[in-house]
Amino acid sequence: MTVTVDELLVADAPEAWSVAGFTVDGDLCRVGTVRIRLVGRERGLGLVGWSLRGVPEGTADLDGVPTTASSHPPSVAEEHANGVTQIDHVVLLSPDLPRTVAVLEGLGVRARRERDGELGGTAIRQVFFRLGEVILEVIGAPDSAATGPASLWGVTYVVADLDATVELLGKSTSRVKDAVQPGRRITTLRHRDFDMSVRTALITP
Repeated sequence: MTVTVDELLVADAPEAWSVAGFTVDGDLCRVGTVRIRLVGRERGLGLVGWSLRGVPEGTADLDGVPTTASSHPPSVAEEHANGVTQIDHVVLLSPDLPRTVAVLEGLGVRARRERDGELGGTAIRQVFFRLGEVILEVIGAPDSAATGPASLWGVTYVVADLDATVELLGKSTSRVKDAVQPGRRITTLRHRDFDMSVRTALITP
């Protein structure tokens, strides 16, 4: 069975996401086929877990990331004032890249490609997987490994009109620049301006 993302758990208040232009119903934000569950700061900060289709029943973690098996159908997309249409990719940080890749491959998920780059001046390797509509970008050191769990780190969203989104959000976005992907442009949301705790980027289709 194909592994896909059903839900992301985020330790933010729903009100914060509403102010950032997301449509929120109770504690739920629907982006493309993915549900984002806003569980509040009592759960911590950032992305604190997810539910996946296609993993064994009783799954409790994926290389340390709190994980629940799901059989829910894909979400129905909502319209968002900020122009977000779907999730482009979710970033997962790994202290031991071969270990995390092996865990994913044990679920039948195969790496689509790899590239070497930098993050904050440190050499990294990125390994990309497809989980349904969502790309999973796993990042780790290319030549060393450490102990400890992997962790969900950030989300990049596709927006229909990046210039309109930047105009709406104003100074809470960084300078628009060319993305690594040819022909696309990207900006970073200054998420703390909205009391959000998830690192967030916005990219053209």
